[in-house]
Amino acid sequence: MIITSTQPGDMDKRVGVLGGGQLGAMLVEAANQLRIPVNVLDVGHSSAKQVSSIGTHVEGSFKDREAIKKLAAVSDVVTVEIEHVDTTILEEISSTVDVQPSWKTIRTIQDKYAQKEYLHEYGVATAKSVQLETASVEDLEKASSILGLPLMLKSRREAYDGRGNYPVKTKEDFKHALEALGGTKSLYAEKWANFRMELAVMVVKTKDGVLSFPTTETVHENSICKLTYTPARSVSDAINRKAQDLARKAVACFQGKGAFGVEMFLLEDDTLLVNEMAPRPHNSGHYTIEACRVSQYEAHLSAILDLPLRQEDLELREPAVMLNILGGEAKDSHLQIAEAALKDRWLKVHLYGKGQARKGRKMGHITVCAPTISEAERRIQPLIDLIDKGKPAQPNTATQQPTKPTKPLVAIVMGSDSDLPKLASALQILNDFHIPYTTRITSAHRTPALLASYASSAASSGIRVVIAAAGGAAHLPGMFAAYTPLPVIGVPILPSVGDGMDSVLSILNMPRGVPVATVGLNNGVNAALLAVRILGAGDEGVRERYGKYMRETEEGVREKDRRLVEVGAEEYLERMGK
Repeated sequence: MIITSTQPGDMDKRVGVLGGGQLGAMLVEAANQLRIPVNVLDVGHSSAKQVSSIGTHVEGSFKDREAIKKLAAVSDVVTVEIEHVDTTILEEISSTVDVQPSWKTIRTIQDKYAQKEYLHEYGVATAKSVQLETASVEDLEKASSILGLPLMLKSRREAYDGRGNYPVKTKEDFKHALEALGGTKSLYAEKWANFRMELAVMVVKTKDGVLSFPTTETVHENSICKLTYTPARSVSDAINRKAQDLARKAVACFQGKGAFGVEMFLLEDDTLLVNEMAPRPHNSGHYTIEACRVSQYEAHLSAILDLPLRQEDLELREPAVMLNILGGEAKDSHLQIAEAALKDRWLKVHLYGKGQARKGRKMGHITVCAPTISEAERRIQPLIDLIDKGKPAQPNTATQQPTKPTKPLVAIVMGSDSDLPKLASALQILNDFHIPYTTRITSAHRTPALLASYASSAASSGIRVVIAAAGGAAHLPGMFAAYTPLPVIGVPILPSVGDGMDSVLSILNMPRGVPVATVGLNNGVNAALLAVRILGAGDEGVRERYGKYMRETEEGVREKDRRLVEVGAEEYLERMGK
Protein backbone atom coordinates (compact mmCIF):
# COMPACT_ATOMS: atom_id res chain seq x y z
CA MET A 1 0.00 0.00 0.00
CA ILE A 2 1.33 3.45 -0.97
CA ILE A 3 -0.11 6.54 0.62
CA THR A 4 0.70 10.00 -0.71
CA SER A 5 -0.40 13.44 0.26
CA THR A 6 -2.59 15.11 -2.36
CA GLN A 7 -1.77 18.60 -1.13
CA PRO A 8 1.63 20.15 -0.40
CA GLY A 9 2.60 20.23 3.26
CA ASP A 10 3.80 23.15 5.33
CA MET A 11 7.57 23.13 5.81
CA ASP A 12 7.43 26.77 6.85
CA LYS A 13 5.21 26.05 9.86
CA ARG A 14 6.77 26.38 13.30
CA VAL A 15 6.74 23.21 15.40
CA GLY A 16 6.50 23.48 19.19
CA VAL A 17 7.74 20.50 21.23
CA LEU A 18 6.78 19.82 24.83
CA GLY A 19 9.95 18.31 26.32
CA GLY A 20 13.57 18.71 25.31
CA GLY A 21 15.17 15.34 26.04
CA GLN A 22 16.90 13.00 23.61
CA LEU A 23 13.75 12.29 21.61
CA GLY A 24 13.25 16.02 21.16
CA ALA A 25 16.89 16.42 20.17
CA MET A 26 16.65 13.80 17.44
CA LEU A 27 13.38 15.35 16.26
CA VAL A 28 15.14 18.71 16.00
CA GLU A 29 18.05 17.13 14.09
CA ALA A 30 15.59 15.79 11.52
CA ALA A 31 13.87 19.20 11.33
CA ASN A 32 17.21 20.97 10.84
CA GLN A 33 17.83 19.03 7.64
CA LEU A 34 14.58 20.44 6.24
CA ARG A 35 15.06 23.88 7.84
CA ILE A 36 11.83 23.44 9.78
CA PRO A 37 11.87 25.80 12.80
CA VAL A 38 11.34 24.00 16.10
CA ASN A 39 10.54 25.70 19.42
CA VAL A 40 11.41 23.64 22.49
CA LEU A 41 9.79 23.97 25.91
CA ASP A 42 12.02 22.63 28.68
CA VAL A 43 14.19 23.83 31.52
CA GLY A 44 17.83 24.82 31.11
CA HIS A 45 20.15 23.76 28.35
CA SER A 46 18.29 20.57 27.48
CA SER A 47 19.39 18.06 24.82
CA ALA A 48 16.96 19.41 22.21
CA LYS A 49 17.94 23.04 22.75
CA GLN A 50 21.60 22.15 22.20
CA VAL A 51 20.98 21.14 18.57
CA SER A 52 18.37 23.75 17.62
CA SER A 53 19.46 27.07 16.15
CA ILE A 54 16.41 28.15 14.16
CA GLY A 55 13.71 27.99 16.83
CA THR A 56 12.40 30.26 19.57
CA HIS A 57 12.80 28.28 22.77
CA VAL A 58 10.69 28.64 25.89
CA GLU A 59 12.18 28.27 29.36
CA GLY A 60 10.13 26.27 31.85
CA SER A 61 8.58 22.92 32.63
CA PHE A 62 6.62 21.11 29.96
CA LYS A 63 3.92 20.63 32.62
CA ASP A 64 3.61 24.37 33.38
CA ARG A 65 0.39 25.92 32.01
CA GLU A 66 1.81 29.39 31.38
CA ALA A 67 4.93 28.01 29.70
CA ILE A 68 2.77 25.86 27.40
CA LYS A 69 0.74 28.94 26.46
CA LYS A 70 3.98 30.77 25.58
CA LEU A 71 5.04 27.84 23.39
CA ALA A 72 1.66 27.83 21.62
CA ALA A 73 2.00 31.55 20.95
CA VAL A 74 5.18 31.04 18.89
CA SER A 75 4.15 27.76 17.18
CA ASP A 76 1.79 26.60 14.46
CA VAL A 77 1.80 22.93 15.47
CA VAL A 78 2.41 21.63 19.01
CA THR A 79 3.57 18.04 19.60
CA VAL A 80 5.11 16.06 22.46
CA GLU A 81 8.29 14.09 23.05
CA ILE A 82 6.91 12.84 26.38
CA GLU A 83 3.27 12.08 27.14
CA HIS A 84 3.31 13.08 30.82
CA VAL A 85 1.97 16.56 30.11
CA ASP A 86 -1.02 18.64 31.19
CA THR A 87 -3.70 17.71 28.66
CA THR A 88 -6.13 20.23 30.14
CA ILE A 89 -4.02 23.09 28.82
CA LEU A 90 -3.49 21.20 25.55
CA GLU A 91 -7.26 21.04 25.18
CA GLU A 92 -7.43 24.78 25.83
CA ILE A 93 -4.77 25.80 23.30
CA SER A 94 -6.12 23.44 20.62
CA SER A 95 -8.62 26.16 19.66
CA THR A 96 -5.76 28.41 18.50
CA VAL A 97 -2.95 26.01 17.55
CA ASP A 98 -2.84 22.56 15.94
CA VAL A 99 -2.08 19.92 18.62
CA GLN A 100 -0.76 16.62 17.22
CA PRO A 101 -1.54 13.95 18.10
CA SER A 102 -4.88 15.02 19.58
CA TRP A 103 -4.94 15.99 23.25
CA LYS A 104 -7.67 13.35 23.62
CA THR A 105 -5.22 10.69 22.44
CA ILE A 106 -2.47 11.88 24.78
CA ARG A 107 -4.91 11.99 27.71
CA THR A 108 -6.03 8.41 27.11
CA ILE A 109 -2.57 6.95 26.53
CA GLN A 110 -0.91 8.66 29.52
CA ASP A 111 -3.29 6.73 31.79
CA LYS A 112 -2.17 3.17 31.18
CA TYR A 113 -5.35 1.57 32.50
CA ALA A 114 -7.53 3.90 30.40
CA GLN A 115 -5.27 3.06 27.45
CA LYS A 116 -5.92 -0.67 27.90
CA GLU A 117 -9.65 -0.17 28.32
CA TYR A 118 -9.77 2.00 25.19
CA LEU A 119 -7.87 -0.57 23.11
CA HIS A 120 -10.13 -3.34 24.40
CA GLU A 121 -13.17 -1.34 23.26
CA TYR A 122 -11.79 -1.32 19.72
CA GLY A 123 -11.00 -5.03 19.70
CA VAL A 124 -7.23 -4.69 20.12
CA ALA A 125 -5.76 -7.63 22.05
CA THR A 126 -4.21 -6.69 25.41
CA ALA A 127 -3.62 -8.49 28.71
CA LYS A 128 -6.70 -8.47 30.94
CA SER A 129 -6.56 -5.67 33.54
CA VAL A 130 -8.46 -4.83 36.72
CA GLN A 131 -8.57 -1.38 38.33
CA LEU A 132 -7.90 -1.15 42.08
CA GLU A 133 -10.37 1.13 43.80
CA THR A 134 -7.86 1.72 46.60
CA ALA A 135 -4.17 0.88 47.03
CA SER A 136 -4.95 -1.77 49.62
CA VAL A 137 -4.22 -5.42 50.23
CA GLU A 138 -7.96 -6.11 50.17
CA ASP A 139 -8.39 -4.68 46.66
CA LEU A 140 -5.27 -6.46 45.44
CA GLU A 141 -6.73 -9.72 46.75
CA LYS A 142 -9.93 -9.03 44.78
CA ALA A 143 -7.89 -8.42 41.62
CA SER A 144 -5.92 -11.63 42.12
CA SER A 145 -9.14 -13.62 42.48
CA ILE A 146 -10.12 -12.38 39.01
CA LEU A 147 -6.74 -12.53 37.25
CA GLY A 148 -5.02 -15.28 39.20
CA LEU A 149 -1.40 -15.28 40.35
CA PRO A 150 1.16 -14.26 39.33
CA LEU A 151 0.11 -10.82 38.10
CA MET A 152 1.68 -7.40 37.51
CA LEU A 153 0.76 -4.46 39.70
CA LYS A 154 1.14 -1.18 37.81
CA SER A 155 0.78 2.55 38.31
CA ARG A 156 -1.72 4.13 35.97
CA ARG A 157 0.40 7.25 35.40
CA GLU A 158 4.00 8.46 35.23
CA ALA A 159 5.40 4.94 34.75
CA TYR A 160 8.27 4.23 32.37
CA ASP A 161 11.45 2.10 32.12
CA GLY A 162 10.03 -0.35 34.68
CA ARG A 163 9.20 2.35 37.21
CA GLY A 164 5.70 1.90 38.52
CA ASN A 165 5.60 -1.86 37.87
CA TYR A 166 5.91 -4.67 40.41
CA PRO A 167 5.53 -8.44 39.88
CA VAL A 168 3.18 -10.11 42.36
CA LYS A 169 3.86 -13.83 42.37
CA THR A 170 2.31 -14.91 45.67
CA LYS A 171 0.06 -13.40 48.33
CA GLU A 172 3.19 -12.71 50.37
CA ASP A 173 4.12 -10.10 47.73
CA PHE A 174 0.96 -8.02 48.19
CA LYS A 175 2.26 -5.72 50.92
CA HIS A 176 5.72 -5.38 49.36
CA ALA A 177 4.23 -4.49 45.98
CA LEU A 178 2.04 -1.75 47.42
CA GLU A 179 4.98 -0.35 49.38
CA ALA A 180 7.29 -0.51 46.36
CA LEU A 181 4.94 1.65 44.31
CA GLY A 182 5.24 4.36 46.94
CA GLY A 183 1.70 4.30 48.18
CA THR A 184 0.42 5.42 44.76
CA LYS A 185 -3.36 5.51 44.88
CA SER A 186 -3.92 5.09 41.15
CA LEU A 187 -3.07 1.43 40.52
CA TYR A 188 -4.28 -1.44 38.38
CA ALA A 189 -3.46 -5.14 38.14
CA GLU A 190 -2.67 -6.89 34.90
CA LYS A 191 -2.82 -10.59 34.07
CA TRP A 192 0.63 -12.19 33.83
CA ALA A 193 1.79 -12.66 30.23
CA ASN A 194 4.07 -15.65 29.65
CA PHE A 195 5.83 -14.15 26.67
CA ARG A 196 8.80 -15.58 24.82
CA MET A 197 9.76 -12.35 23.10
CA GLU A 198 9.01 -8.63 23.22
CA LEU A 199 8.36 -6.90 19.91
CA ALA A 200 7.76 -3.29 18.92
CA VAL A 201 6.46 -1.55 15.82
CA MET A 202 6.73 2.17 15.10
CA VAL A 203 3.53 3.31 13.41
CA VAL A 204 2.95 6.63 11.64
CA LYS A 205 -0.55 8.03 11.32
CA THR A 206 -0.95 10.60 8.56
CA LYS A 207 -3.97 12.49 7.32
CA ASP A 208 -4.31 9.81 4.63
CA GLY A 209 -3.83 6.58 6.57
CA VAL A 210 -1.64 4.45 8.81
CA LEU A 211 1.90 3.32 7.88
CA SER A 212 4.36 1.15 9.79
CA PHE A 213 8.09 0.61 10.18
CA PRO A 214 9.50 -2.96 10.39
CA THR A 215 8.87 -5.24 13.36
CA THR A 216 11.63 -4.92 15.97
CA GLU A 217 12.73 -7.32 18.70
CA THR A 218 13.43 -5.55 21.99
CA VAL A 219 15.59 -6.95 24.78
CA HIS A 220 15.21 -5.46 28.26
CA GLU A 221 17.49 -5.54 31.27
CA ASN A 222 16.15 -4.37 34.62
CA SER A 223 13.05 -3.21 32.74
CA ILE A 224 15.03 -0.78 30.55
CA CYS A 225 15.40 -1.42 26.84
CA LYS A 226 18.97 -2.56 26.27
CA LEU A 227 18.99 -3.78 22.67
CA THR A 228 16.79 -3.82 19.59
CA TYR A 229 17.15 -6.17 16.64
CA THR A 230 15.56 -5.26 13.31
CA PRO A 231 14.23 -7.32 11.70
CA ALA A 232 13.16 -9.31 14.74
CA ARG A 233 15.16 -12.53 14.98
CA SER A 234 13.50 -15.91 14.42
CA VAL A 235 10.09 -14.39 13.78
CA SER A 236 8.12 -16.02 10.98
CA ASP A 237 6.59 -14.03 8.14
CA ALA A 238 3.14 -14.85 9.51
CA ILE A 239 3.93 -13.44 12.97
CA ASN A 240 5.58 -10.40 11.40
CA ARG A 241 2.40 -9.69 9.45
CA LYS A 242 0.29 -10.18 12.59
CA ALA A 243 2.50 -7.74 14.53
CA GLN A 244 2.24 -5.13 11.79
CA ASP A 245 -1.53 -5.51 11.53
CA LEU A 246 -2.00 -5.34 15.31
CA ALA A 247 0.17 -2.23 15.64
CA ARG A 248 -1.63 -0.41 12.84
CA LYS A 249 -5.02 -1.41 14.23
CA ALA A 250 -4.05 -0.06 17.67
CA VAL A 251 -2.91 3.31 16.32
CA ALA A 252 -5.87 3.65 13.97
CA CYS A 253 -8.14 3.79 17.06
CA PHE A 254 -6.72 7.13 18.15
CA GLN A 255 -7.23 10.67 16.88
CA GLY A 256 -4.50 12.83 15.43
CA LYS A 257 -1.29 12.42 13.47
CA GLY A 258 2.30 11.50 14.20
CA ALA A 259 4.57 8.61 15.15
CA PHE A 260 3.43 6.08 17.76
CA GLY A 261 5.45 3.37 19.49
CA VAL A 262 3.56 0.10 19.98
CA GLU A 263 5.16 -2.46 22.31
CA MET A 264 3.90 -6.05 22.20
CA PHE A 265 4.27 -9.43 23.90
CA LEU A 266 4.70 -12.51 21.70
CA LEU A 267 3.32 -15.39 23.75
CA GLU A 268 4.37 -19.03 23.64
CA ASP A 269 1.42 -19.93 21.41
CA ASP A 270 2.32 -17.12 18.96
CA THR A 271 -0.50 -14.89 20.23
CA LEU A 272 0.32 -11.18 20.25
CA LEU A 273 -0.81 -8.71 22.93
CA VAL A 274 -0.28 -4.96 22.96
CA ASN A 275 1.67 -4.12 26.11
CA GLU A 276 1.95 -0.33 25.96
CA MET A 277 1.72 2.53 23.50
CA ALA A 278 3.48 5.89 23.26
CA PRO A 279 2.00 8.82 21.27
CA ARG A 280 5.43 9.97 20.07
CA PRO A 281 8.76 8.70 18.70
CA HIS A 282 10.13 5.87 20.82
CA ASN A 283 13.37 4.29 22.01
CA SER A 284 12.61 1.15 20.00
CA GLY A 285 12.66 3.25 16.81
CA HIS A 286 16.14 4.78 17.14
CA TYR A 287 17.49 2.31 14.57
CA THR A 288 15.42 4.02 11.85
CA ILE A 289 17.87 6.94 11.69
CA GLU A 290 20.48 4.81 9.92
CA ALA A 291 18.51 1.75 8.80
CA CYS A 292 15.47 3.22 6.99
CA ARG A 293 14.99 5.68 4.16
CA VAL A 294 13.05 7.94 6.51
CA SER A 295 13.66 7.99 10.26
CA GLN A 296 10.84 7.91 12.81
CA TYR A 297 11.61 11.56 13.56
CA GLU A 298 11.34 12.74 9.98
CA ALA A 299 8.23 10.58 9.63
CA HIS A 300 6.69 12.26 12.70
CA LEU A 301 7.38 15.70 11.24
CA SER A 302 6.02 14.63 7.86
CA ALA A 303 2.82 13.37 9.46
CA ILE A 304 2.07 16.42 11.63
CA LEU A 305 2.98 18.86 8.80
CA ASP A 306 1.19 16.88 6.06
CA LEU A 307 4.37 16.33 4.04
CA PRO A 308 4.41 13.44 1.53
CA LEU A 309 5.07 10.03 3.09
CA ARG A 310 4.72 6.54 1.60
CA GLN A 311 4.88 3.06 3.08
CA GLU A 312 7.99 2.28 1.03
CA ASP A 313 9.76 5.23 2.69
CA LEU A 314 9.64 3.35 6.00
CA GLU A 315 11.13 0.10 4.72
CA LEU A 316 14.38 -1.32 6.04
CA ARG A 317 17.49 -0.68 3.95
CA GLU A 318 19.74 -2.96 6.03
CA PRO A 319 19.35 -5.07 9.19
CA ALA A 320 20.29 -3.14 12.34
CA VAL A 321 21.10 -3.60 16.01
CA MET A 322 20.68 -0.71 18.45
CA LEU A 323 22.38 -0.65 21.87
CA ASN A 324 21.38 1.86 24.54
CA ILE A 325 24.24 3.53 26.44
CA LEU A 326 23.15 3.68 30.07
CA GLY A 327 24.98 5.55 32.77
CA GLY A 328 27.27 3.46 34.97
CA GLU A 329 29.12 3.97 38.23
CA ALA A 330 31.66 6.40 36.73
CA LYS A 331 30.50 9.89 35.72
CA ASP A 332 32.15 9.46 32.29
CA SER A 333 31.08 5.84 31.77
CA HIS A 334 29.06 6.76 28.67
CA LEU A 335 32.08 8.47 27.11
CA GLN A 336 34.18 5.34 27.64
CA ILE A 337 31.60 3.31 25.73
CA ALA A 338 31.43 5.91 22.95
CA GLU A 339 35.23 5.98 22.58
CA ALA A 340 35.32 2.18 22.31
CA ALA A 341 32.59 2.26 19.67
CA LEU A 342 34.61 4.66 17.51
CA LYS A 343 37.16 1.89 16.90
CA ASP A 344 34.68 0.34 14.47
CA ARG A 345 33.28 3.03 12.20
CA TRP A 346 30.41 0.78 11.20
CA LEU A 347 29.05 1.72 14.62
CA LYS A 348 27.18 5.03 14.73
CA VAL A 349 27.30 6.81 18.09
CA HIS A 350 24.60 9.17 19.33
CA LEU A 351 25.32 11.02 22.59
CA TYR A 352 22.51 13.00 24.18
CA GLY A 353 24.45 15.84 25.81
CA LYS A 354 23.15 15.17 29.32
CA GLY A 355 26.39 15.97 31.11
CA GLN A 356 27.63 13.56 33.77
CA ALA A 357 26.28 10.03 33.81
CA ARG A 358 23.91 8.71 36.44
CA LYS A 359 23.47 4.99 36.90
CA GLY A 360 20.71 3.68 34.64
CA ARG A 361 20.16 7.02 32.88
CA LYS A 362 19.96 6.91 29.08
CA MET A 363 23.07 8.78 27.94
CA GLY A 364 23.12 7.78 24.27
CA HIS A 365 22.80 4.90 21.87
CA ILE A 366 24.82 3.04 19.26
CA THR A 367 23.44 1.64 16.01
CA VAL A 368 25.12 -0.72 13.57
CA CYS A 369 23.73 -1.65 10.15
CA ALA A 370 25.04 -4.60 8.14
CA PRO A 371 24.03 -6.84 5.23
CA THR A 372 22.83 -9.49 7.71
CA ILE A 373 21.59 -9.38 11.29
CA SER A 374 24.37 -11.82 12.25
CA GLU A 375 27.03 -9.44 10.97
CA ALA A 376 25.42 -6.58 12.89
CA GLU A 377 25.36 -8.74 16.04
CA ARG A 378 29.03 -9.63 15.59
CA ARG A 379 30.05 -5.99 15.32
CA ILE A 380 28.04 -4.82 18.33
CA GLN A 381 29.11 -7.72 20.57
CA PRO A 382 32.40 -6.13 21.81
CA LEU A 383 30.40 -3.15 23.08
CA ILE A 384 27.89 -5.42 24.83
CA ASP A 385 30.80 -7.29 26.45
CA LEU A 386 32.32 -4.00 27.57
CA ILE A 387 29.07 -2.82 29.10
CA ASP A 388 28.48 -6.17 30.82
CA LYS A 389 32.05 -6.46 32.12
CA GLY A 390 32.02 -6.93 35.87
CA LYS A 391 28.25 -6.61 36.00
CA PRO A 392 26.70 -8.96 38.57
CA ALA A 393 24.03 -11.29 37.29
CA GLN A 394 20.72 -10.05 38.66
CA PRO A 395 17.21 -11.38 38.22
CA ASN A 396 14.94 -9.13 36.22
CA THR A 397 12.33 -8.51 38.89
CA ALA A 398 10.17 -5.99 37.07
CA THR A 399 9.63 -7.75 33.76
CA GLN A 400 7.16 -10.56 33.49
CA GLN A 401 9.53 -13.15 32.12
CA PRO A 402 13.23 -13.14 31.23
CA THR A 403 14.13 -13.18 27.56
CA LYS A 404 14.48 -16.74 26.32
CA PRO A 405 17.11 -18.13 23.96
CA THR A 406 16.71 -17.57 20.25
CA LYS A 407 13.95 -19.61 18.67
CA PRO A 408 15.15 -22.89 17.05
CA LEU A 409 16.17 -22.84 13.39
CA VAL A 410 16.74 -26.59 13.03
CA ALA A 411 14.30 -29.36 13.97
CA ILE A 412 15.82 -32.78 14.68
CA VAL A 413 13.12 -35.42 14.51
CA MET A 414 13.42 -39.15 15.11
CA GLY A 415 11.10 -42.11 15.12
CA SER A 416 12.26 -43.42 18.50
CA ASP A 417 14.31 -42.25 21.46
CA SER A 418 16.72 -45.09 20.67
CA ASP A 419 17.87 -42.96 17.70
CA LEU A 420 18.93 -40.06 19.94
CA PRO A 421 22.37 -41.44 20.98
CA LYS A 422 23.27 -41.81 17.31
CA LEU A 423 22.41 -38.14 16.77
CA ALA A 424 24.60 -36.86 19.61
CA SER A 425 27.32 -35.84 17.16
CA ALA A 426 24.79 -33.76 15.20
CA LEU A 427 23.70 -31.97 18.36
CA GLN A 428 27.32 -31.19 19.18
CA ILE A 429 27.93 -29.71 15.73
CA LEU A 430 24.90 -27.42 16.03
CA ASN A 431 26.00 -26.35 19.51
CA ASP A 432 29.51 -25.61 18.21
CA PHE A 433 28.06 -23.40 15.48
CA HIS A 434 25.64 -21.69 17.92
CA ILE A 435 22.64 -22.87 15.90
CA PRO A 436 19.49 -23.12 18.06
CA TYR A 437 17.61 -26.40 17.54
CA THR A 438 14.74 -28.47 18.89
CA THR A 439 14.42 -32.27 19.13
CA ARG A 440 11.16 -34.21 18.70
CA ILE A 441 10.00 -37.85 18.54
CA THR A 442 7.44 -38.26 15.75
CA SER A 443 7.04 -41.80 14.51
CA ALA A 444 5.80 -42.13 10.92
CA HIS A 445 3.84 -45.26 11.86
CA ARG A 446 2.91 -44.93 15.55
CA THR A 447 2.06 -41.18 15.60
CA PRO A 448 1.23 -40.23 11.98
CA ALA A 449 -1.20 -37.46 13.00
CA LEU A 450 1.40 -35.83 15.25
CA LEU A 451 4.00 -36.04 12.49
CA ALA A 452 1.66 -34.44 9.96
CA SER A 453 0.68 -31.64 12.36
CA TYR A 454 4.24 -30.83 13.42
CA ALA A 455 5.66 -31.01 9.88
CA SER A 456 2.90 -28.76 8.51
CA SER A 457 3.57 -26.06 11.12
CA ALA A 458 7.38 -26.23 11.22
CA ALA A 459 8.00 -23.47 8.67
CA SER A 460 5.58 -20.99 10.28
CA SER A 461 7.20 -21.55 13.68
CA GLY A 462 10.58 -20.34 12.41
CA ILE A 463 12.24 -23.69 11.60
CA ARG A 464 14.45 -23.42 8.51
CA VAL A 465 15.95 -26.93 8.15
CA VAL A 466 14.83 -30.39 9.28
CA ILE A 467 17.09 -33.34 10.14
CA ALA A 468 15.04 -36.55 10.21
CA ALA A 469 16.53 -39.84 11.46
CA ALA A 470 14.99 -43.27 10.98
CA GLY A 471 16.01 -46.91 10.73
CA GLY A 472 14.40 -50.04 9.32
CA ALA A 473 11.68 -48.99 6.86
CA ALA A 474 12.88 -45.39 7.48
CA HIS A 475 9.71 -43.65 6.29
CA LEU A 476 10.00 -40.65 8.65
CA PRO A 477 12.19 -38.35 6.48
CA GLY A 478 10.02 -38.87 3.41
CA MET A 479 6.77 -38.45 5.28
CA PHE A 480 8.04 -35.23 6.89
CA ALA A 481 9.12 -33.87 3.49
CA ALA A 482 5.64 -34.54 2.13
CA TYR A 483 4.14 -32.08 4.64
CA THR A 484 6.67 -29.22 4.56
CA PRO A 485 8.35 -26.97 1.98
CA LEU A 486 11.48 -26.89 4.17
CA PRO A 487 14.66 -28.77 3.20
CA VAL A 488 14.75 -32.19 4.90
CA ILE A 489 17.99 -34.07 5.54
CA GLY A 490 17.52 -37.79 6.12
CA VAL A 491 19.85 -39.75 8.42
CA PRO A 492 19.54 -43.53 7.95
CA ILE A 493 20.04 -45.31 11.27
CA LEU A 494 21.63 -48.76 11.52
CA PRO A 495 18.79 -51.06 12.73
CA SER A 496 19.12 -53.96 15.14
CA VAL A 497 18.60 -56.37 12.23
CA GLY A 498 20.46 -56.10 8.90
CA ASP A 499 23.24 -53.87 7.55
CA GLY A 500 21.13 -50.71 7.23
CA MET A 501 21.08 -50.63 3.44
CA ASP A 502 17.28 -50.82 3.40
CA SER A 503 17.20 -47.65 5.57
CA VAL A 504 19.59 -45.86 3.19
CA LEU A 505 17.61 -46.80 0.10
CA SER A 506 14.25 -45.99 1.68
CA ILE A 507 15.37 -42.40 2.24
CA LEU A 508 17.40 -42.13 -0.97
CA ASN A 509 14.78 -43.43 -3.40
CA MET A 510 12.13 -40.78 -2.85
CA PRO A 511 9.61 -40.22 -5.65
CA ARG A 512 10.17 -37.29 -7.99
CA GLY A 513 8.80 -34.06 -6.52
CA VAL A 514 9.45 -34.91 -2.87
CA PRO A 515 13.22 -34.56 -2.40
CA VAL A 516 15.08 -35.60 0.73
CA ALA A 517 18.84 -35.05 1.08
CA THR A 518 20.44 -38.29 2.30
CA VAL A 519 23.67 -38.74 4.23
CA GLY A 520 25.52 -41.92 5.12
CA LEU A 521 24.49 -44.49 7.71
CA ASN A 522 24.51 -43.00 11.24
CA ASN A 523 26.23 -39.89 9.81
CA GLY A 524 24.66 -37.22 11.99
CA VAL A 525 27.80 -35.07 11.61
CA ASN A 526 27.27 -34.59 7.88
CA ALA A 527 23.57 -33.97 8.40
CA ALA A 528 24.31 -31.18 10.87
CA LEU A 529 27.06 -29.69 8.68
CA LEU A 530 24.73 -29.69 5.69
CA ALA A 531 22.07 -27.93 7.81
CA VAL A 532 24.66 -25.30 8.77
CA ARG A 533 25.57 -24.79 5.10
CA ILE A 534 21.90 -24.35 4.17
CA LEU A 535 21.45 -21.73 6.89
CA GLY A 536 24.72 -20.09 5.86
CA ALA A 537 23.41 -19.44 2.35
CA GLY A 538 21.30 -16.62 3.79
CA ASP A 539 23.27 -15.71 6.89
CA GLU A 540 26.75 -14.26 6.55
CA GLY A 541 27.57 -14.87 10.21
CA VAL A 542 26.85 -18.60 9.93
CA ARG A 543 28.79 -18.73 6.67
CA GLU A 544 31.79 -17.11 8.34
CA ARG A 545 31.71 -19.66 11.16
CA TYR A 546 31.58 -22.47 8.62
CA GLY A 547 34.54 -21.00 6.77
CA LYS A 548 36.49 -20.98 10.05
CA TYR A 549 35.53 -24.65 10.59
CA MET A 550 36.84 -25.54 7.13
CA ARG A 551 40.12 -23.76 7.81
CA GLU A 552 40.52 -25.50 11.15
CA THR A 553 39.78 -28.88 9.51
CA GLU A 554 42.41 -28.20 6.85
CA GLU A 555 44.93 -27.17 9.48
CA GLY A 556 44.22 -30.40 11.39
CA VAL A 557 44.91 -32.55 8.34
CA ARG A 558 48.07 -30.61 7.54
CA GLU A 559 49.30 -31.13 11.12
CA LYS A 560 48.70 -34.88 10.86
CA ASP A 561 50.59 -34.96 7.56
CA ARG A 562 53.48 -33.07 9.14
CA ARG A 563 53.70 -35.55 12.04
CA LEU A 564 53.47 -38.54 9.69
CA VAL A 565 56.35 -37.25 7.57
CA GLU A 566 58.33 -36.39 10.69
CA VAL A 567 58.04 -39.74 12.57
CA GLY A 568 57.26 -42.23 9.78
CA ALA A 569 54.37 -44.62 9.34
CA GLU A 570 55.44 -47.28 11.88
CA GLU A 571 55.87 -44.86 14.80
CA TYR A 572 52.72 -42.99 13.78
CA LEU A 573 50.76 -46.26 13.94
CA GLU A 574 52.28 -47.04 17.31
CA ARG A 575 51.21 -43.66 18.66
CA MET A 576 47.72 -44.32 17.32
CA GLY A 577 47.72 -47.53 19.39
CA LYS A 578 47.56 -49.82 16.38
